[in-house]
Amino acid sequence: MVATNSQQYLEFDLKRYLAAQQAQVEAALARSIDVVYPEKIYEAMRYSLMAGGKRLRPILCLATCQLIGGTTAMAMSTACALEMIHTMSLIHDDLPAMDNDDFRRGKPTNHKVYGEDIAILAGDGLLAYAFEFIAAQTQDVPADRVLQVIAKLGRAVGAAGLVGGQVVDLECEGRSDVTVDTLTYIHRHKTGALLEAAVVCGAILAGANEGDRQRLSEYAQNIGLAFQIIDDVLDITATQEELGKTAGKDLQAQKATYPSFWGIEESKRQADQLVNEAKANLAAYGESAYPLMALADYITARKN
Repeated sequence: MVATNSQQYLEFDLKRYLAAQQAQVEAALARSIDVVYPEKIYEAMRYSLMAGGKRLRPILCLATCQLIGGTTAMAMSTACALEMIHTMSLIHDDLPAMDNDDFRRGKPTNHKVYGEDIAILAGDGLLAYAFEFIAAQTQDVPADRVLQVIAKLGRAVGAAGLVGGQVVDLECEGRSDVTVDTLTYIHRHKTGALLEAAVVCGAILAGANEGDRQRLSEYAQNIGLAFQIIDDVLDITATQEELGKTAGKDLQAQKATYPSFWGIEESKRQADQLVNEAKANLAAYGESAYPLMALADYITARKN
């Protein structure tokens, strides 16, 4: 393992990096969907897509593509598609049949503004458009890589990934016999699968070899689980204003969470350990990996 220069890493300006990357992603997302007839569905899609957020998945995709030697332009269409898919999952997750939430990113949820029927269709529209967008808009990338990205994302969002995790999550609500292993299954699929796809798709687009893909996949799996552990902690410790969504929902829904098994301090320790393991996977890349290392640290330091 090659050690990174800790002083150089400490001087890496994550705040500036995130601001620059977010600005590029926001501009690309704003251009991605026009409002045409029937206007209501496009407005509903844009309402949630442009509602803000950290844009973590697109930024991970761009950062990984750059790490392997690719460009922002090569990965931007996939980065936007990742945010479309993530937004779909939030719209559907907030529905009365799922988590029944009234706020997301500090704004009324999609179904509160447009009704349940349009919210479902807005999520469907975003999911379908994400794959069209990759296929139609990706430039200067060999077709076989684009095909691999579409397959990877399809698996991440379907029954083998996000959808499967959500099903097990719903089945476990209110049950007292949920194990840590089941909880980890839920989150490795519901949250982790799309995060892992974001990283690996960035690598695929840049032409990463199998060894790079495996290292980066392990990095992403670790930060994905750390992300969810911190989410569980924040649901207990943060306010609604800090979260941008209703606080205490997990407790109210009688959901198993990592703090319910380990307590808050041990949950934080476990998340820190996962982040350290994730960063260790990047050591061979030296300073080129500073953005991904800093993003891993950001996950456990965030407040929302």
